[in-house]
Amino acid sequence: MAVASCLAVVAVGLGLLLLGERRGRSLPVAVGKSLASLAFLALGWSRLRAGSTADAYLVLGLASCLVGDLLLLGRRRLAVALIAFLFGHLAYLAAFQALAPARGWPLALAAPLVSASALAAAWLWPHLGRLRPAVLVYVAVITTMVWGALATAAAGVLPVGGAVGAGLFYLSDLAVARQQFVDRSFPVRAAGLIAYYAGQLLLAGAVGVAG
Repeated sequence: MAVASCLAVVAVGLGLLLLGERRGRSLPVAVGKSLASLAFLALGWSRLRAGSTADAYLVLGLASCLVGDLLLLGRRRLAVALIAFLFGHLAYLAAFQALAPARGWPLALAAPLVSASALAAAWLWPHLGRLRPAVLVYVAVITTMVWGALATAAAGVLPVGGAVGAGLFYLSDLAVARQQFVDRSFPVRAAGLIAYYAGQLLLAGAVGVAG
């Protein structure tokens, strides 16, 4: 799928999704989310290079996030959807590891991320209840994923846009956590969705050029 076509489909899908979220209508939410998520996967798939391990893992991450998005359309599938998104983060992490071994990732890049994630976890802690262990594992994984994105971008083997996309995915997860456990207002939801789709598009754009 051409980049322009993908952007157009994501824009239309995201518009429908936000409209449905705002008005509490399930049909535009389902149609919009499905369109937007299929489009970012199609973009990544169209750029996939045969024999590229990093590309394969990036596309696997995109596919896992698509599955998570579709699972979220079922109101009682939150836990399974989170597993799909966690698998997506792990796939992106594997892609970055394939581009540059983790043993060489600068610890200086990890320090601010760990601090930010610790603050976010402390902020969410009183609201998590029995989900505390699972959320801590999730936070650890997404923090490591962003560290890998920054490290591989700094090494010149991942486009800067890919690192920005990983960061936006991280921020969108924080917005989801806030919306799920603290503040269910529409602006929080909208900000998280915009960051999420922008992040996935940037990660899809890294397919075919990473490495």
